Amino acid sequence: MLQKSNPQNDNIQVFIRDRLFPRSEAKVSVFDSSVQGGDAVWEGLRVYPEGVVCLDKHLTRLHESAKTLAFVDIPSKEFIKDAIKQTLDANGMTDDTHIRLTLTRGEKITSGMDPRLNQNGSCLIVLAEWKILVYDNDHGIKVISTSQRRNSPQFLDSKIHHNNLLNNIIAKIQANVAGKDAGLMLDDRGFVAELNGSNVFMVKDGKVYTPFAHACLPGITRNSVMEMCNKEGIALVEADISLSQFYNGDGVFATGTMGELTPIVEIDGRSIPKNNTLQQRIIKRYEKEVRMLCEKL
Repeated sequence: MLQKSNPQNDNIQVFIRDRLFPRSEAKVSVFDSSVQGGDAVWEGLRVYPEGVVCLDKHLTRLHESAKTLAFVDIPSKEFIKDAIKQTLDANGMTDDTHIRLTLTRGEKITSGMDPRLNQNGSCLIVLAEWKILVYDNDHGIKVISTSQRRNSPQFLDSKIHHNNLLNNIIAKIQANVAGKDAGLMLDDRGFVAELNGSNVFMVKDGKVYTPFAHACLPGITRNSVMEMCNKEGIALVEADISLSQFYNGDGVFATGTMGELTPIVEIDGRSIPKNNTLQQRIIKRYEKEVRMLCEKL
């Protein structure tokens, strides 16, 4: 799976700090913390005509990540919502849109890792693109377990939605070399954590399982699926789950903003059933639920 450039995005307007810029002029300083050390936090948002999916939850996570990293001058939710609205309005976007929302620590007065060098406040970036779901959710995806382990909290807490994504990128490189769609990352103990860019669920014997969020991001789509299962009376279990258990699942699927709910049809060369009745029920139900999770700006 390789995303392609969409010509509709050639002349988009991008919000940076406090105003909109044409794509060709949308830049940050070489002294910005995102350039100097990947020192930024981010969110991925999906836009439907009904609004932005789980917008307040995403903004809460952005704020909490920024607070954990001791950012100063964090913009309010109201400011961010207005920036998103300005961006969408300027681009005429109401559907088939993905937003990469980034908050960097801001520009430094000179190169260095010390956050005290950041004296100009944080920098908000709202990059909205015309972008359909990234996976072929009808056919599903094939994945491979990677040697690159997902960070545990003792190294870099996955609950911080930060821009230092090299851990995940190395896993994606391994998947690319193997000719697969994504890398399945294990935690430091050898249990399944998540894909390089999304959470994972397994269906087995009429129950739904998902890994504990020890070494994975407790994703917002993941949480929506868990809440939906509870509401629908579907048994859901968080657990330490091994690769062998995933190989033998009745169904496996990934969750995330970029792809929503995607069947995983192969893990390390083992075929996984795609049409499990319970899995299909969850996927179809979410397709309806997601519109109800939207928030108007």
